[in-house]
Amino acid sequence: MRLLVVGKLSGQLSTAVKMAMSAGAKVSHVETVAAATHALRAGQGADLLMVDYELDIEALILANEAERIRVPVVACGVGADPKRAADAIRAGAKEFIPLPPEAELIAAVLSAVSDDNRPMVVRDPAMQQVLQLADQVSGSDASILITGESGSGKEVVARYVHQKSRRAAKPFISVNCAAIPENLLESELFGHEKGAFTGAVARRIGKFEEANGGTLLLDEISEMDARLQAKLLRALQEREIDRVGGTKPVKVDIRILATSNRDLAQAVKDGTFREDLLYRLNVVNLRLPPLRERPGDVVALAEFFVKKYAAANGMTEKPLSAEAKRRLAAHRWPGNVRELENAIHRAVLLAVGPEIDETAIRLPDGQPLAPADPHVRAAQAASLAAETASRAFVGQTVAAMEQQLILDTLEHCFGNRTHAANILGISIRTLRNKLKEYTEAGVSVPAPQMGASAA
Repeated sequence: MRLLVVGKLSGQLSTAVKMAMSAGAKVSHVETVAAATHALRAGQGADLLMVDYELDIEALILANEAERIRVPVVACGVGADPKRAADAIRAGAKEFIPLPPEAELIAAVLSAVSDDNRPMVVRDPAMQQVLQLADQVSGSDASILITGESGSGKEVVARYVHQKSRRAAKPFISVNCAAIPENLLESELFGHEKGAFTGAVARRIGKFEEANGGTLLLDEISEMDARLQAKLLRALQEREIDRVGGTKPVKVDIRILATSNRDLAQAVKDGTFREDLLYRLNVVNLRLPPLRERPGDVVALAEFFVKKYAAANGMTEKPLSAEAKRRLAAHRWPGNVRELENAIHRAVLLAVGPEIDETAIRLPDGQPLAPADPHVRAAQAASLAAETASRAFVGQTVAAMEQQLILDTLEHCFGNRTHAANILGISIRTLRNKLKEYTEAGVSVPAPQMGASAA
């Protein structure tokens, strides 16, 4: 994380900076709010500003917004004057850090506010395959297109690729193409010269130059205007950009990653996306399965978010109850990882007692998660088992594949013949005949467990 400290580096603020550096932050420093805006405008990127609350924080935020520079602010100050702290929050600061600082508080606040602490949490085989491919291609400079539903973790995977690349020590810059108005995106990407248009009061370095030497992520690239797509294509081909209002090209050395939640091949057919740009971006495609297709990740992610938000809110970490885990695993999570994260954040705040139980985990409308139907759980387990087993079928006979699939499904249905037959799409009579053949051949067949019917 890149931290820009604003204020005089003396006493307790200097100690806080040292703690931030020990927590992994890359720190730079200016003394005034004007110098902070100037540094950001000139391309000295920052993921977070730590500002002395004796400075005019509101003026700093307004000056940054006038330049469309949006970097979160954390205020800090000696003595923890309640009025000054409240004024800083009202002015737009996300958090307040009292000085003298505490190392754990510094680390927790920086992590929570910057949202830069997003490690890969992967347990499911479907997602492990994606990471294996990411590991193979991360060391190259090839452009990568990361596709998947909204909230499935595309930016997290992009950061993972950057961290595994030879550019890991250089900047990782992300631009959300869907969040910036069309008439402003060109300047945001390529920068502009003073006087290039009304309001361009000074030269502004764009994201391409800010990312020089590192990685530029074009988030939701499908939302980019066709005219700007042509300029982007030239930048990728020539490795140089033209600032708006500039008179000469500027060389850049960057690696491009892009994400999309839309089918770009279809967008090409519809005439809304350039085919040549798609080829340039899609050297390698990493398709992220939605969370409902990677059930093995749900509880692992939930436990990670419990740790994250307990620390961020200064609360004691509580474990998830067994029933809470069952309900989490059974829910389909249409909003993917983003929805799960929000649900766990709420649960951390709402939980009473020694555990986070199922009553604390609520959907956005306030409704609790539905109880996990044991038959649904069995079907989900069988489906996952069948999918996993299918990857090991190469080289086997059809009969051997059929036997393995039937026995695995039966085992995950706790020996219930009726449920297994329904999942397999065969009659109970056919299943019984198959099991009789296996038993006579000396193959061990799962017996019905307690509470599971043998019918």
